Amino acid sequence: MSFAPVYGPRSRALILGSWPSPKSWDMGFYYGHPQNRFWPLLAGLTGAPAPAREDIAAKRQLILQHGLALWDVLASCTIEGASDASIRDAVPEDIGFLLARAPIEAVFCNGAAAYKLYVKYMQPVSGIAAVRLPSTSPANAAWTMARLREAWGAALAPYLAKNEAK
Repeated sequence: MSFAPVYGPRSRALILGSWPSPKSWDMGFYYGHPQNRFWPLLAGLTGAPAPAREDIAAKRQLILQHGLALWDVLASCTIEGASDASIRDAVPEDIGFLLARAPIEAVFCNGAAAYKLYVKYMQPVSGIAAVRLPSTSPANAAWTMARLREAWGAALAPYLAKNEAK
């Protein structure tokens, strides 16, 4: 099974990955690869300090303080290393579980694989169209941090601002 979802009563925007990388499994939390830009990107967009790589509590706090939720599309799969292209035997998470517990209004997918898997397995249940964002993975070298900031910032801004105003 994958990691438990991170969500709270103010979580209105859900960010979905596909499946944890081997480095994330080693760390025991989402986006554990030291070169993955997810945590520095999210910190920059929210104005929060970037959490230390090992500080899972600070990462959870960053998600929850800004009205976000974090999860993966898949509960289990067969995968070679961290290659999303090799995913087989996909079993999706129960999105209904999360939607019954958090007021999710928008879904954002971190990369093409998460988007494709969400559309196939979760969107028919959630009824929420997802926004495909460029992957924060170090394998997505074509996207600089500045370009990621622009794309992710434009997409998440309405939800971050909405939650900061409360």
